[in-house]
Order: sequence, then structure tokens, then C-alpha cells
Amino acid sequence: MEYEESCFGSNGERRLQEKYGTKKRADRFYERQMIDFLNPHMQEFIREQELLFIATSDSKGECDSSFRAGLPGFVRILNKKSLAYPEYRGNGVLASLGNISENPHIGLMFLDFFKSTIGLHINGKASIVENCDFLESNVTPLEILNDIAADNGKKPERWVKVEVEEAYIHCSKHIPLLSQQDKTISWGTDDMKLKGGNFFHVQKKMESGE
Repeated sequence: MEYEESCFGSNGERRLQEKYGTKKRADRFYERQMIDFLNPHMQEFIREQELLFIATSDSKGECDSSFRAGLPGFVRILNKKSLAYPEYRGNGVLASLGNISENPHIGLMFLDFFKSTIGLHINGKASIVENCDFLESNVTPLEILNDIAADNGKKPERWVKVEVEEAYIHCSKHIPLLSQQDKTISWGTDDMKLKGGNFFHVQKKMESGE
């Protein structure tokens, strides 16, 4: 059975809802909690977050998950249908950006471990935006212009813009409440010790031939 493309949810999840008898619960959730834009409460929530998990896949569907972080509000709201997060200096592999260049579908997960223990899912289509593109636009928010003007490791190398297709809550039930501790962030560093070094002992094995 094929479902209308305008409905929330994939054909796969709807088939399994039928199989496992969860269709009524799922339909209530689609109707009551899923929207295709960022309402004011979601926008306020995003502006308070400093953690973001992302999921991408390449043109063959090979998946990758990753993590982004910054100061609270580092993810910028462009309007109710789009947002942008910065890409800071990393290890140069560019796994997520490489996937986005082949396949624009992206999943974002904001999790507030420190206050509300609530999560926010955002699914949509991503594109890579260079700093110069934002600088040349006359509708770029001032916050992004200030981010680009940073003269330290906090300056984004580029951005990922996401057009929102689905936005919905992740319930608090299994999200732990954590205590946030002070940590000095060495923005943009290449110091291997500060980056975690050879924590999983991969380099040693490669050098020894094991």
C-alpha cells in the first residue's frame, strides 16, 4: 500500500504501524505533534541549545551520524522554514558535508540534557552555504554576520542550511538529566592531546601492523 507523499512519515513506518497495531497512536502523534515549520516555541528552544546531533547519508544510502556543538544559540534561525548551523574547523574528512553534497536529506536532533530533558527532531533538506554567500545576501541575520566576523577558532568555515520539512518533539521519558560542568574549549586547535589523542589506540595498531 502506498501512502500520499504529503502525509508525515514514510511508507515503511506506516506499513509497520499497520503490522504492529500502532496506527492509531501514530496518527494521533502525526496530527497533534508534527508540523512542517518551526513554531515560536521551537525557535526559542533552538536558541538555547549548544548540542546538535546530525544524520546524513550518501547517494547510495550509506549513513553517518555526527555531533555539532557551540555556544548556546550557535544554530541560527533564518525564518520559520529554515535554519543554519556553522561548520567549524575539524579533522578535514568532511564526512557529513560530503554526504550532503550527494544527498540533501538530513535529520537533526536537539537534546536538552540540562534543563527540560526534551528533544526536538527536525528533518529536511540541507545545502552547503559559504561565508561569502551569506555576506553577499541582504537578508542574512546579524547574528550570522557577527559569527563570520569572528577572528578566532569560533569563526565558521562555512554553513549548512536546512529547509524544514518535519519538526516534532522527542519525549522526555528516557532523556537523562545531566549536570553541566565547566570545560575550557580550545576552538580550532590541532593539538592532538586537546582533541583526545589516540584514545581508542587505533594509531598504535596501525603502526605495529596488528
